[in-house]
Amino acid sequence: MYEVRVDPLDLERLGRILPPARAQALRAHAVEAAERLRGRVVWNISSTAHGGGVAELLQVLIAYGRGAGVDTRWLVLDADREFFTVTKRLHNFLHGSPGDGLELDDRARAHYEEVLARNLPDLRRRIRPGDLVLLHDPQAAGLQEELALRGATVAWRCHIGSDTASERTDLGWGFLRPYVEGAEAFVFSRRAYAPAWVAQDRLWVVAPSLDPFSAKNAEMSEEDVRATLEVSGLVGTSTARSGPGFSRRSAGTGRVRARESLVLDDHPIPASARVVLQVSRWDLLKDMEGVLHGFVDNLRLLPHDAHLLLAGPDVSGVTDDPEGAAVLAACREARARLSASTRARVHLTALPMDDVDENAHLVNALQRHASVVVQKSLVEGFGLTVTEPMWKSRPVVASAVGGIRDQVEHGVSGLLLDDPHDLDAMAAAVDLLLRDRDTADRLGHGAHLRVLDRFLGDRHLIQYAEVFASMLDRAPV
Repeated sequence: MYEVRVDPLDLERLGRILPPARAQALRAHAVEAAERLRGRVVWNISSTAHGGGVAELLQVLIAYGRGAGVDTRWLVLDADREFFTVTKRLHNFLHGSPGDGLELDDRARAHYEEVLARNLPDLRRRIRPGDLVLLHDPQAAGLQEELALRGATVAWRCHIGSDTASERTDLGWGFLRPYVEGAEAFVFSRRAYAPAWVAQDRLWVVAPSLDPFSAKNAEMSEEDVRATLEVSGLVGTSTARSGPGFSRRSAGTGRVRARESLVLDDHPIPASARVVLQVSRWDLLKDMEGVLHGFVDNLRLLPHDAHLLLAGPDVSGVTDDPEGAAVLAACREARARLSASTRARVHLTALPMDDVDENAHLVNALQRHASVVVQKSLVEGFGLTVTEPMWKSRPVVASAVGGIRDQVEHGVSGLLLDDPHDLDAMAAAVDLLLRDRDTADRLGHGAHLRVLDRFLGDRHLIQYAEVFASMLDRAPV
């Protein structure tokens, strides 16, 4: 187990882009929270420091919390591949998916408990009676009872779930319930994700939020977008040895490194192409291969300059998702089977994870360069990969599943697919946005306003302050 260093951020940075009333409310809640939490540490425990939406959320929320005077910290579990295989299976079950087809049997439970038990001595040295602990997702859920016995006040934050119950979801919740049932608070992204046994007076619904100042979302000029993609080898050609600079989460800056090509098994994407983009993990539930087939099967209907790019992380840099390599391999094999002319319009990239800020900057440039952004998830807890292009005023085509439905208003801030398995409907929506620039621009503008109104960090931080206050009110004196 190790602690992730997070430098504090001044709340005024966020306040400057908010309406005055929201900025003032944020300041007032920050003062109140700092006073209420004085002398306590707020601990977050998760499974990885990078490579997914949870890690991105924690980076900025902890930074603002520290900037507001709250002693908030972040620990990452020490776990092995078998543990992540079990928790990925559990993740799939909670989404209603069979995943790898295996069960959450006694062996799986034993290994889950064994790995968490190995982390307990470190936690006992760090966490004191009276501290607050936020356990994130199934990976950390099994720590609740032991931490409560040590006098900590514990909440479980679940970032995933399914709107409808099934045999699989019941099995997933049956596995988790003994570990988390005693938590002082349960925080879900949607109310529908909470199982029936969660007490309503301990249930909180807190949607994720976007950091507009991060390397992934900060403003970029068209010139910097183009230079970033050319130097990195993603789009066009470049003779430059280094690319534009970008801000790091710490006080420093970085610079895009020159690469021959990040496009797998292919040359860079032509600079003249209009790019249809999906950015996500290489996860079966994101259905990257389905997007590929939907694009290819309808290629004759799409404009001749439309190209598809599926962008995910370098799978070697994502430790908590053992399925990633197999999903990426399946996409590469599907592309390899295409005719040469079709293959030339379908591209894959596995973005490097050795520098998480550079990775975020590359995603930022790709999303700003894209003509249309797709998120054809089969299920989705929330979907920051939808929020991000919406903030950048990109037109979005996304599945009407999970938290995506809370973000996109069909026809106002994007287009929703009622059936994520309907590949023809996906292609038709993409085609509409490629051919009708006015509609694309209108939806992109609506998308930006939607994020500004509902999905920035002030709302998120205030809700967490309310959760912590409730936990302290319930805690034994």
